[in-house]
Amino acid sequence: MRLFIAINFNNDTRSRLVALRDELRGKSEHGYFSTPENLHLTLVFLGECDTGQTAAVKKATDAVGFNPFNAAIERVGRFKHSGGDIWWAGLREDKPLMALQNELSNNLRAAGFVLETRKYSPHVTLGREVLTNAAPWKIDAFGETVYTIDLMESKRIGGKLIYTSIHTIRTAEPGKSTACQNC
Repeated sequence: MRLFIAINFNNDTRSRLVALRDELRGKSEHGYFSTPENLHLTLVFLGECDTGQTAAVKKATDAVGFNPFNAAIERVGRFKHSGGDIWWAGLREDKPLMALQNELSNNLRAAGFVLETRKYSPHVTLGREVLTNAAPWKIDAFGETVYTIDLMESKRIGGKLIYTSIHTIRTAEPGKSTACQNC
């Protein structure tokens, strides 16, 4: 299975991300733009995992403890690539978000996973191979309070990427488990 750990957004945040994506699309000559249901914040990308590795990922994510925190989207930017850039909506690098991503990464490395070593840059991909004369821009910050993270499976079905949550971790509440199987 091709796996990653992500924050999935509520309908209001997702609608605002779609509006940014559509604004970018309107300024572009070409691009492959993210579908609304695929707009998410990747915390850790894992790639192909077998059944044993998937169990290890679930155990490593279940060990993460975090309190609800605000995730704020504040700008539109790009990663330059020949043949078209990757455009994204960037999140503020607030301490709780960065700590969560760091703890997940450390738990997964301790479980034997080899992860990217470049600095984590929290962003939501709006489009790939985008050709535009637009420049990155600031936006009025928006976002939501994060209560859950998801272990996601990525499949290509009929030429379309489909992301499905296979395991959810909720913020800790006193006396309750944080792991939530298929909820």
